[in-house]
Amino acid sequence: MATTFTAPPAPIRSSPRVGWPVQRGLAWAAVLTQAGIAVTGSVVRVTSSGLGCPTWPQCFPGSLVPIASPTVAALRSWIEFSNRLLIILVGGVAVLCVAAALLAPQVRRRHLLLALVMPLGVVAQAVMGGVTVLVHLAWPAVAAHFLVSPLLVWVAVLLVAATQEGDQPPTALVAGPVRALAGVLGGALVALLGAGTLVTAAGPHAGDAATPRLGTGVETVLTAHTGIVAVFAGLLVAAGFALHATRVPAAPWRAYLLVVAAFAAQAVIGIVQTLLGVPEVLVSLHVTGAVVLTAAVAYLWTTTRSRGPLPGPSGSDNHVEPRRGPTIIHVSRPLS
Repeated sequence: MATTFTAPPAPIRSSPRVGWPVQRGLAWAAVLTQAGIAVTGSVVRVTSSGLGCPTWPQCFPGSLVPIASPTVAALRSWIEFSNRLLIILVGGVAVLCVAAALLAPQVRRRHLLLALVMPLGVVAQAVMGGVTVLVHLAWPAVAAHFLVSPLLVWVAVLLVAATQEGDQPPTALVAGPVRALAGVLGGALVALLGAGTLVTAAGPHAGDAATPRLGTGVETVLTAHTGIVAVFAGLLVAAGFALHATRVPAAPWRAYLLVVAAFAAQAVIGIVQTLLGVPEVLVSLHVTGAVVLTAAVAYLWTTTRSRGPLPGPSGSDNHVEPRRGPTIIHVSRPLS
């Protein structure tokens, strides 16, 4: 049975319900806005606008908005300020996700908890952004600030899945080795993103020309990053063979192909930007690829198990579109 709050507060009980299609749309909006602010953050970095607003939470001492300054170019101030303003949109979508979860046809604990992560993550991002400015773009702060975004993209994809499934104990839709490989891919993605931030920390785009860089040297961390890329590629090939060797629904195959496409695009961008001396446009494209790859791997993970159909408002199940592809599944057992 679905896990629900059986007695929400009276104002919530008497409010109009927000249907699952709207819930799903808001969850997708969370995916897009969380990914988008990571991309705009990269624009701030490659344009050396990280200290375009040299204070936080104000832009300049005594002013929330950019003002004329003899030491900071106006364009850089407005680029950084625009990125700060975007957090309002991201936060607004996050709050709407929570409000919609409380007004769902059936209030569900797991769905609500995933929705709550969104505004909490936005607050954490804002605070970490402020700390990054206050420590003058020190690379550990910049790296941590970025890594929150892929994490929130992953949770937002789980939120999308929660608007399409119930809360029954997860049941495997693929063979155990396939699900294990999907989990290991997720771990390899964490390592890949972490190594990518180190490459950035040693590279030329610090967000401000005066910011110290990672002293290890870009060649050393780039070699480590390339090694992790090779491991990820090997795991991806192994997952493809495992999917081919077992009979699975169409969704895992579709998600796998999305991961392959996102990874291939990322690899091409990474190689080209290295050969061309890390041009600014390709850096932002590479960040875009990172969050897209994160979303694709998260989607692959959600397709390896089922939590049953969405619960209806009175305990009956809503209609759910049948899965395309083979109806015979290689394995379907409760997960521990």
